Amino acid sequence: MIFKVYYQENALEVPVRENTQVLYVEAENEREVRALLIDRKYNIELIQLLEGNHLDYEQASENYKVEKI
Repeated sequence: MIFKVYYQENALEVPVRENTQVLYVEAENEREVRALLIDRKYNIELIQLLEGNHLDYEQASENYKVEKI
């Protein structure tokens, strides 16, 4: 499954919407996504499962790139 992760680079700063970044991760579930990203010290705002038309839409974006972790 592909998950879209919204995060802030620095977990010690107050989240600002304009600084939110996105990455795509392939994993079995949300818990696995969090485990894969724990070393990066991100402030994770949301992990969203992508499937169906939503996944197709994201894959059509030029910014779509699945992280290899």
